Amino acid sequence: MTDSPILTVDLSRWRAGGADAAAVCAAVDESLQKAGFLLVTGHGIDPVLPAELRAAARAFFALPAEVKQKYAVGVGGRGWIGPGMEANGYAEGTETPPDLKETYNSGAQTPVGVPEVDDYWFAPDVWPIEAPRLKELFTAWTAQCKTLSDDLLALMAASLGFAAADNPFRDLAGNATWTSNINHYPAMAVVGEPEPGQYRIGPHTDFGTVTVLDREPGSGGLQVYSEDGGWADAPYHPAALTVNIGDLLEYWSGGRWPAGRHRVLPPQPDAPEEDLMSLIFFYELDHDAVVTPIGKPLGRRAGLEPVVSGEFIRERLDAITVG
Repeated sequence: MTDSPILTVDLSRWRAGGADAAAVCAAVDESLQKAGFLLVTGHGIDPVLPAELRAAARAFFALPAEVKQKYAVGVGGRGWIGPGMEANGYAEGTETPPDLKETYNSGAQTPVGVPEVDDYWFAPDVWPIEAPRLKELFTAWTAQCKTLSDDLLALMAASLGFAAADNPFRDLAGNATWTSNINHYPAMAVVGEPEPGQYRIGPHTDFGTVTVLDREPGSGGLQVYSEDGGWADAPYHPAALTVNIGDLLEYWSGGRWPAGRHRVLPPQPDAPEEDLMSLIFFYELDHDAVVTPIGKPLGRRAGLEPVVSGEFIRERLDAITVG
């Protein structure tokens, strides 16, 4: 997709400073205004880690359902979220069949000592003894993604013209909430013929600040929506991570940057045996962080009221839970 509105930026050029950094910031602002998505190279994630993590996750997902059921949780929990539990299209108010996927989920492990907060945002991770390397590899990957996400928030602030010392996120993400999903999209032989309007993940936007995605391309892969081009396959580069912004960052930017709307197509008739796996890191802010939207002229919408990060995210998570 050579005419994609989604641009590729090299994070190492921004870290180096000078004229290169200014050019990167300009590209970030352009790409996020058009589609809410970026491709990011120079990100610093260990290039070997994703393949090793996928192998460990596949060992878990290949287990019998009754074994995986020992680690079953609901949406937002820590552990296995089985088929039929989520329908992401509901986040847009669209009733869709359940998404054609299963997920293993982990989350931030930095409790604040308040039970009602910790039980939801910092619940203990659950690790299957049947897939012994999953804990080690998943934990390593999320640690690297958190470091990257803090850099991305600093890049976003710089792309809006804030000096490094004035990064408005710095004091809002000291103990940020985050979750990370390993999404498994099985072949058609496993999930059956998709129902009308059914996707591996239905059309939606993410809920937080930045999402970091390590994906496998495929016929039934990621599509991104833009106002100019409608739905189109997301561009892919094997050395790049896909990054999109969520509803909270859209709100904070005063609507300057629309949250990246996307979907994952169902298994396609031309590739019925296609089996894909995505590694996804959803970053947020401190659960009690107050986000004050940027006003005009930088922001696009006037009169937006401050919101509390945790309340904002939780309302959206509740909307996508089936049943």
